[in-house]
Amino acid sequence: MGAFVRLAVLCWVTLIAAGMVFCGLIPHAGAQDLERGFYLARIMDCGGCHTPGALAGQPDEKAALSGGGVGFAIPNLGVFYPPNLTPDIATGLGAWTEADIIRAIREGIRPDGRELAPVMPWKSYAALNDQDAADLAAYLKSLAAAVNPTPGPFASSQTPDAPYLSMVMPGKN
Repeated sequence: MGAFVRLAVLCWVTLIAAGMVFCGLIPHAGAQDLERGFYLARIMDCGGCHTPGALAGQPDEKAALSGGGVGFAIPNLGVFYPPNLTPDIATGLGAWTEADIIRAIREGIRPDGRELAPVMPWKSYAALNDQDAADLAAYLKSLAAAVNPTPGPFASSQTPDAPYLSMVMPGKN
């Protein structure tokens, strides 16, 4: 009889704990927090580059994170435009997994193996802990998809038609 009572108590405790996790009373390890992801995107200033008009001082908040319209010219590398971070399949991160996004943010590597332009501060973002990286990736995947193709990238021998800023990157001249 003692073993049966212990088993019944264990089952009830498990059900109660599972219910509390489900209702959000107890955070569950690995759960993604979209509010935290939004907060991280704000303090990391993702919109400062990846929102149309932001670099001109007139950000279009209705198109937030759908790609910047001003590129960065980096000597001997080319001109790079901040891409669309919304989950649009054709012009954004729609085909990327959350793991792909985390790798790009932390390691500067796209799913196709291409390295991100040095203007993307992934070396600073490499310090994100696992939960923050997951929250940020989940937030980006939760955005409404916006179709917004951005130009480029352009080789250093090419001149884009769209506006761009010339940058001097240490060690890249």
